[in-house]
Amino acid sequence: MDWQLLGLSFLTVFLAEIGDKSQLAAIALSGSLNSPRTVFLGTIAALILASFLGVVAGGGVAHLLPTRLLKAIAAIGFALMALRLLWPSERTVED
Repeated sequence: MDWQLLGLSFLTVFLAEIGDKSQLAAIALSGSLNSPRTVFLGTIAALILASFLGVVAGGGVAHLLPTRLLKAIAAIGFALMALRLLWPSERTVED
């Protein structure tokens, strides 16, 4: 097992999930219900399933496309999201 890759994967997902809306939803659910352990298990199962689907889809796409192209697509996607966040739509400005 590649422990460095395991640690990097854990750290990346952990930092990405801090303050995420799914974490805030889990906080709200566990605070309003009498079973925080059940909320914890449900959120763990959901994160595991979402991560599993991402790994399977990523592995499948990695076999179809070259790594350099995948990195370029990811970089362009993140750049477009960043630009979209920086420049709000006209509807937002009017409100």
